[in-house]
Amino acid sequence: MHIKAYIHALLAILLWSMLAFLGLQLSKMPPFLLVGVALLIGAVCSIHKISQWRVSFDALLLGIYGLFGYHFCFFIALRNAPPVEANLINYLWPLFIVILSPLFLRAYSLRVNHILAAFTGLTGAAFIVTGGRFNFNSDYLFGYVLAALSAFIWASYSLMIKRIKPFPNASIGLFCFCSGILSLSMHFLLEKEYVFASGDYTMLLLLGLGPMGAAFYLWNSALKNGDPRIIGSLAYLTPLLSTIILILTGNGSFSFVTIIAMALIIGGAAIGSISAVRPISHDLLEQSR
Repeated sequence: MHIKAYIHALLAILLWSMLAFLGLQLSKMPPFLLVGVALLIGAVCSIHKISQWRVSFDALLLGIYGLFGYHFCFFIALRNAPPVEANLINYLWPLFIVILSPLFLRAYSLRVNHILAAFTGLTGAAFIVTGGRFNFNSDYLFGYVLAALSAFIWASYSLMIKRIKPFPNASIGLFCFCSGILSLSMHFLLEKEYVFASGDYTMLLLLGLGPMGAAFYLWNSALKNGDPRIIGSLAYLTPLLSTIILILTGNGSFSFVTIIAMALIIGGAAIGSISAVRPISHDLLEQSR
């Protein structure tokens, strides 16, 4: 069991849990401008190892696919669907990591606990993101599809990290840089000009160095060395920790639904971490159809 990999995954999750709070502080900024600047700051995290930014073309395409593709689809989804529902669909990515693991990585068969953990975590995330109120409307189908696509992109990117030829962790800086430039291009094409406020700079620096910077390096390290089925289950801690941070900073409040969601997410993470459960055989899968 690669303990260090799961520590890196948890640190990335902790950093991502700060995204909602920092996003609130920068809510007036156009999203593509926000992402573009933050990713360029994230690239600085490994600028001292710029010599390791030389990677294969396949690795570069994968990095751009993951970092830019995910944010592009998610932010376009937010423009075409209610944010609560779009955010909930986006949180399918931990589930996708778990259930797609055998498809991308044949060495990882699904086990009963992995499936149970993924769906338990998804249920908890659904409660904590929506407050228990679901309001899907077919008029927003395009936005919903893009939100699901963003979830698939991040899950497939995460799994492909383990599949392609290993590349230096520092080269994530190159992925951030290229994705940041593309995001800024989207800003100039799709968004209005924005005048920075004095308080934006500190929050942007924190965002770029943390959730949009160091988290990506940690996530890459975790996926290279850890079990993606376990990491996918742990990822549902993100909306839970995010909600706790919002509550502690006066931007939210506890409710009965929050408590239920916490129990489901923590329970799912614990179940997903169990490795001594018999794998689901192809015969059992066939019988269940």
